[in-house]
Amino acid sequence: MSAGRRYRGSHTALLALVLPLILASCALRLPADDTADAVAVPARWSEGAAPRAESATSLVGWWWRFGDAELSALIDDALRANPDVQSAMAALRQSRALVDVAAAGLLPSLDASTSAQRSRAGQATSNRYGVGLDARWELDLSGVTRAGVAAAQSDAQAAQMRLGDVQVSLAAEVALAWIDLRNAQTRLGIAQVNLAAQDDTTQITRWRHQAGLVSTLDVEQATTAAEQTRALVPLLETSVAQTRHRLAVLTGRPPAALATPVAAAVPLPPDDLVLAFPADTLRQRPDVRAAEAQVQAARARVAQADAAHYPSFNLAGTLGLQALTLGGLTGGGASVYSLLAGLSVPIFDGGAIAGRVDAQRAALDQANAGYRSTVLAALREVEDALVALQGDRTRSGSLQIAATAAVAADTLARQQYQAGLIDFNTVLQSQRTQLAAQDSVASARASLAANHVRLYKALGGGWSPDAIDAATSAHDATREHHRLPPST
Repeated sequence: MSAGRRYRGSHTALLALVLPLILASCALRLPADDTADAVAVPARWSEGAAPRAESATSLVGWWWRFGDAELSALIDDALRANPDVQSAMAALRQSRALVDVAAAGLLPSLDASTSAQRSRAGQATSNRYGVGLDARWELDLSGVTRAGVAAAQSDAQAAQMRLGDVQVSLAAEVALAWIDLRNAQTRLGIAQVNLAAQDDTTQITRWRHQAGLVSTLDVEQATTAAEQTRALVPLLETSVAQTRHRLAVLTGRPPAALATPVAAAVPLPPDDLVLAFPADTLRQRPDVRAAEAQVQAARARVAQADAAHYPSFNLAGTLGLQALTLGGLTGGGASVYSLLAGLSVPIFDGGAIAGRVDAQRAALDQANAGYRSTVLAALREVEDALVALQGDRTRSGSLQIAATAAVAADTLARQQYQAGLIDFNTVLQSQRTQLAAQDSVASARASLAANHVRLYKALGGGWSPDAIDAATSAHDATREHHRLPPST
């Protein structure tokens, strides 16, 4: 039998052995996907108006609904310069690069090599030079590499969703800090106005005391009330400064770099939010989508661990030239080539493969539990925010009526006290009531605004996959333009 015929016979036998394995391993053996039935999502929210999916409010840039240009500018700055966003963006780029690394395992590898050897035997010295190409390829018969690629792709998707979740949380945190700042400024103004009125009352009380119309007790009580209010001013000024520092850091600035804005009322968005259905909301929330992607990655890793039970097939080859001199290489030299095919089948490993499969199945169970926990938390956050908004609306209305009445009562009390018709205790009580009522109105307005922010966050507003892709692409382009070193 000729050498060529023997080669064809062995080649045919090898194909007969390998082909059934290839056909049997074409599809990844992924575990069942249980995320769709993980939680019984309600058909509608228990609080608020009935949702209308076809006209649900877009919440990508919900902060513009507040009509506050300064707030919008601060959130835009934070989404661009906050270190947490930059870190999450780097993690996304890293995970996408790892997808390329995993996918490279499906392709052959080719290396170029050169060698030079000098040897001596007795009095004879010889040289040998070589150049060559080395090729290797591991056929993914069992699906190990494909499962690894699928896991890496799911990890990249989870990283993208985590970046979205950072953006959602950051936008809400900046808005809440801005509301705290505006609330502190409003309360500071209320305290200063009431302090001025109390100082006037104290002066009137001193004049009346000098005229012998009231006792020293009235003077001391008036002084006590004024000084108590005066003591609130530095506390509120401190709150303004500290909140301003918080905002500066959130936007990537040093604490003292943000100037104190001119005092203004707490902004409120229009009360016309149209809710989406609960299932649509969950699809919008990046944390829920990140948890789902983590489940898919865990499923792929179970398949990857299980695929280690099956055979692996490797091809390797070398093609090169060898010569006794460097000039001999350029003249053609002696050609050298080799081809190696290897097939390995796991027979006994002491239970290592089975242990790795069990470990990955346990990780999948953890990912499924984490997904259910994330979904339930998302549903609770929306329901809590809706309940809080409903309560705030009712509370704000009553407090506003009370504050209006308190202002009128204080005005009447001071007029009647100056006319000598009532005692000072009535004036003192009316001033305290007015300050407390006005302060409560300001706090209620801030609470109403803050709960709008919490609702927007709970609904998954503040991020967009398209915006993330645009931001990462812009970063890559900038890095390439300036030839910066790769991010780690």
